[in-house]
Amino acid sequence: MIRVADVSKNFALHAQGGTVIPVLQGAALTVRAGECVALTGSSGSGKSTLLRLLQGNYAPAGGVIEVAGLDLATATPRQVSALRRGTLGYVSQFLRVVPRVPALDVVADPLLTLGMEEGEARDRAGALLAQLNLPERLWGLSPTTFSGGEQQRVNIARGFVHPYPVLLLDEPTASLDPVNRAVVLQLIRDAKARGAALVGIFHDAPARAEIADREVDVTVFSPQAVPA
Repeated sequence: MIRVADVSKNFALHAQGGTVIPVLQGAALTVRAGECVALTGSSGSGKSTLLRLLQGNYAPAGGVIEVAGLDLATATPRQVSALRRGTLGYVSQFLRVVPRVPALDVVADPLLTLGMEEGEARDRAGALLAQLNLPERLWGLSPTTFSGGEQQRVNIARGFVHPYPVLLLDEPTASLDPVNRAVVLQLIRDAKARGAALVGIFHDAPARAEIADREVDVTVFSPQAVPA
C-alpha cells in the first residue's frame, strides 16, 4: 500500500540567504495492508517530514513515494486531493478547523465529502465521538473551545470515521487519559484487522510496542548518517 524509495528532502531558508538544509536522503519504506509501522528517531531526525511527504504536503527533492499506487512525487494536486478524500486518512496532533463549526460536523465532513447522506454521516460521527467519550453536550460546540485532550479526540474521530485504506498517525495518543488511550489503540487494531496500512509517530513507547508491527528508525536517512 505504501512504497518509499530513495527519497530525499531539503528545506531552503529564504530568510537566511537561501541556505539549503538537507533533512532526508535515501529514505526507504514499505507498508503492507494490515500492517502498522512506527517511525522512530531523535527529535529533528525527519519523522514528521516523512509523514508529511506521505500525505503529499511536501514535495520530495527526489525519489518515489507511492501510496495506494499513486506516486505523490509526480502526482497533480487534483490527484492528491482525490487520494485524501477516500483513500488516505490523517490524524494530526493539532486541531485545524474552521471556527464556529460544531464538533459533530467536523467529524462528519469526510463522509459528506464522499457523498454520504447527512443523517447517516452525523450518526456515524456521533457514534465515534461517543466511543471516544466526548460528552454529547459538546458535539454542537466548536472544538476550538475544547481542551487539548478533547480536541485530540475530535481529530481521531475525524481520521477514523471513514475506513481509509491508508492512515497516517501523528502522536494519536498524545494528550489522552488512559481510558481514551485504550480506545484509540483499539481503533488502530480494528483498522489493521480490516486491512488498513498505517504509519505513525508514537512517542508513547508502550503504545508503540503494543500496536506497531515494525519500527523504522528515520535517523538512518539523515544526511549526517549517510556515508558520502
